[in-house]
Amino acid sequence: MSELEALEQRIRDKSAHIGVVGMGYVGLPLGVAMAKAGFRTTCIDVDPRKVELVNQGRSHVQDIPDEVLAPLVKDGLLDASDDPAVISELDAISICVPTPLRKTKEPDMTFIDKAVGMIAENMKTGSLIVLESTTYPGTTEEVALHRLEQGGWKVGEDFLLAFSPERIDPGNKTYTVENTPKIVGGITARCTEVAAVYYEQFIEEVVRVSSARAAEMVKLLENTFRAVNIGLVNELALMCDRMDIDVWEIVDAAATKPFGFMPFYPGPGLGGHCLPVDPHYLSWKAKTYEFYARFIELASEINSSMPEYVFQKISIGLNQHRKCINGSKVLVLGVSYKRDVGDIRESPALDVMELLRRAGADLAYHDPYVEKLAIGALNLRSTSLEDDTVGNADCVVLMTDHTCFDLSSIAARASLIIDTRNATKNVGGDRANIIKL
Repeated sequence: MSELEALEQRIRDKSAHIGVVGMGYVGLPLGVAMAKAGFRTTCIDVDPRKVELVNQGRSHVQDIPDEVLAPLVKDGLLDASDDPAVISELDAISICVPTPLRKTKEPDMTFIDKAVGMIAENMKTGSLIVLESTTYPGTTEEVALHRLEQGGWKVGEDFLLAFSPERIDPGNKTYTVENTPKIVGGITARCTEVAAVYYEQFIEEVVRVSSARAAEMVKLLENTFRAVNIGLVNELALMCDRMDIDVWEIVDAAATKPFGFMPFYPGPGLGGHCLPVDPHYLSWKAKTYEFYARFIELASEINSSMPEYVFQKISIGLNQHRKCINGSKVLVLGVSYKRDVGDIRESPALDVMELLRRAGADLAYHDPYVEKLAIGALNLRSTSLEDDTVGNADCVVLMTDHTCFDLSSIAARASLIIDTRNATKNVGGDRANIIKL
């Protein structure tokens, strides 16, 4: 039996020791799913704080409760390390590291480069390596494969390499690691097959595609589809505002059509780990083929302009109350990028708050998931929602519609609300004090 055949057998009988590089919102849930399936799993991260927490059975990721993590650690199914040498003990490794953009909107491969380099220096023959970090088509071949073969090893003979895009939706209680279909594409057919078998041990449905490049493109299509359609409905919101039409009513009515229409909703801008970033990866790669992705770039331009539009709405609302932004007390409700999570990455609330700060507003915010903000010139702590906090504010800006917000109570106390999420749709009583996006 060859080393690769032995690897597949260890995966099937779950005697393989597997690992995850990166313990963020993707890596830790993935590691937990592996451990729950019965694999001995090691999570690797350069942050010693995360390593210490996990080894204590304490989670730093909102989607993984301590009561789920702790038993796995106690039973020896899951541990964490910041020592790259442990890679030499692993049979299969999933890479889940960040892939941000540079200020020039070009892909930043720093984290992938470091992770792949660490693996190349420590992995054993007969290993399976799977890249999960969202990136441009060709990364697995051009970056990972190139680095892993530098030592003279050959893919498909000495090791296996594949791409399988993460599909984590933070805060989603319905679709988790285990029941969200997994896309897998390898450098060779053998790479694809063994990687698929690997994921089939703890994920309900695995979808094989023809190559790693195809798998990389699948992920970018998914997120670019959303970003472009959000850009379309955001532009429609700007148009409806000029025409004095309620865009929310229009989208809801259109959504009654049972075929040929999928509702997307306007908002204050894109946030999070995917939508503001991933389309730029595709657009950048397309330019290397002398192809210009006009839809993608236009949608990005529209979505990026939405915080300025919200700022204008705040200014108009205050003017209607014979006030200006300079010196007005503005309370921002929700600063995370989406409902019921504490992730502030690329959150449009931060852009709106920075515009308000520059205009001289007396800023405060409340977010039960974000205790403090220390980003750039913003240095604030979440305030309470006591009666005087809302009642004394000149303007309340609803940026994130956390389900815990008592919007009826807030609407009754606030003199002015700018609602960027249509969250006050079902709030009764006098709504003259509410201005929607």
